[in-house]
Amino acid sequence: MEKEVHEQYEYARRRLRQKKILYFHFVLFLIGSLFLFVANRFFGFGANTDQNWCIWGITIWLFIFILHFIKVYITDRFMNKKWEREQIDRLVALQQKRITQLESRVNEDTENKI
Repeated sequence: MEKEVHEQYEYARRRLRQKKILYFHFVLFLIGSLFLFVANRFFGFGANTDQNWCIWGITIWLFIFILHFIKVYITDRFMNKKWEREQIDRLVALQQKRITQLESRVNEDTENKI
């Protein structure tokens, strides 16, 4: 019982840390995007290029942030320790079933040969 409470606490702590890092990433994304835009627009960084480089940088960073968001709120939410245990138990059960089938075949073959 105490082990389950400890596991639940650790899971909640890990999820909270993931969300905290995601929020920090979002704030960093907003400040960084603003900085890139201001550097391009008002300070003339990259003014000699034909393309608007800050838009490309912000777009790539936004894509990385979306991947981070998906990992925290979709992937890790459903594929947690409980899911891992269920998958392991299922695979072990399948292996045990296969081993039992093979053992019964071996026993049948040895009985037929005798």
